[in-house]
Amino acid sequence: MPSIILSTLNARYIHSAFGLRYLKANLGDYENDCDIIEFTIHERPIDIAEKLLIRKPKIIGLGVYIWNIEEATKTVNIIKQVSPDTIVVLGGPEVSFEQQNQTICKNADYIVAGAGENSFRELCEKLLSNKIVANKFIPQKTPRLEEIKLPYHLYNTEDIAHRIIYVEASRGCPFKCEFCLSALDKTAWPFDLDLFLSQLETLFERGVRHFKFVDRTFNLKIDNTIRILKFFLGRMNDKLFLHFELIPDHLPERLKDVIKRFPPYSLQFEIGIQTFNPQTQTLVSRRQDDKKTEQNLKWIRNETNAHIHADLIIGLPGEDINSFAAGLNRLIKLNPHEIQIGILKRLRGSPIIRHSDEFKLRFNLAPPYNILSNNMIDFSSMQRLSRFARYWDMIINSGRFSNTKNIIFSDQPFQRFIRLSDWLFATTDQTHKISLKRLFELLFDGLCNQLACDEAETGKALLKDFQSSGLKGKPSFQTKTLNERSQPKLKAANRQKRHT
Repeated sequence: MPSIILSTLNARYIHSAFGLRYLKANLGDYENDCDIIEFTIHERPIDIAEKLLIRKPKIIGLGVYIWNIEEATKTVNIIKQVSPDTIVVLGGPEVSFEQQNQTICKNADYIVAGAGENSFRELCEKLLSNKIVANKFIPQKTPRLEEIKLPYHLYNTEDIAHRIIYVEASRGCPFKCEFCLSALDKTAWPFDLDLFLSQLETLFERGVRHFKFVDRTFNLKIDNTIRILKFFLGRMNDKLFLHFELIPDHLPERLKDVIKRFPPYSLQFEIGIQTFNPQTQTLVSRRQDDKKTEQNLKWIRNETNAHIHADLIIGLPGEDINSFAAGLNRLIKLNPHEIQIGILKRLRGSPIIRHSDEFKLRFNLAPPYNILSNNMIDFSSMQRLSRFARYWDMIINSGRFSNTKNIIFSDQPFQRFIRLSDWLFATTDQTHKISLKRLFELLFDGLCNQLACDEAETGKALLKDFQSSGLKGKPSFQTKTLNERSQPKLKAANRQKRHT
């Protein structure tokens, strides 16, 4: 039985706990006396506790994140109730700050803040040698990258076959965007590139074809970026897929020359726009050349095969609904493949909290700590925008309505989609658990009745999307009478009055 178990609750099975593998790889003499056991947030905490305790470890290290804090808290509570002598050590961004107010921290034995490769090892060495550790809270002690043993050998055969493989060529971020925990970093530090590339080579030889880079600023140091991209170009095949997060306004020509060489379906760029409002950018310490950003997005979209995943945030200080709408419409014109609309969250430790009084930022006290209102967007309007973001994910980002999307985006996309969003909620009173087949029917009614779209054109677009969706049978909107199509439901009309 291992002396140490490292565990966490992933959001989905396909995710792999990158941080746990770093901790195990850097345990020194205790690496082989440590097991990694991963769960998902869909498993019951009582079952997780049982599976951990049946191994009778002396130490359980648990990674705590915004998506698993509730389930992790319940798991820790159970462990400490039935096995109080088992030492529970917490780590991860959710417990690295503001520990005094968290139930999970009160019930755990130790909390390691920040990067834990050295801190966790030193703690385990003391505990397993029966030495007294007086301080419950282990402060952040950022290791030098040359001290860190890379963890890629700890991806096993099952990981390679079924899970996302995360890698990082650098840590940290030089930017100070206050909604992000990376604002606390002083700069970005690259790993030794020759060593890193040798690890990529080993992973590639073991069969990894999907590499997700977690670097916050992959194109910060262009020479390294180009070397990494050329490494993959030399091993290109039909299955290779790479994900990078790019700084949107930093694409020199020599980097463009390399990006253009990648074939379709091999590159995905996550590009955080967040806001086009210059006053808001200044408020949250975000440096961004919007003109250059637009030029680069157009270039990537029109001159390369890369898939663009762009991000915008609702609720930032200084930005009202009209400003957000203008930013979204502006981004849609640049035609990225996907636009992720996020709701501002108060990540523990992030500097965004300094604006709370001036801009009346009010955040949910429960995870995911989403903003509820501010001085420009009241609670009811924020709820409306949250539903907008959910339906946007369901319809626009799902990829299932590629033909219908063009009808929705014919003019003033934000204004049209929020009308559709309001109608969907008024009609269904749901933002989840809407079957795909029903969604097709709802979209036909909503587009024709609420947005006054041409019935024949709408039906044709929806039929194309229906036929490529994998759904069987014939959609009922094809057989509806004109009267059924044009008469709004009384239920929907009544709800529309309440919600808008």
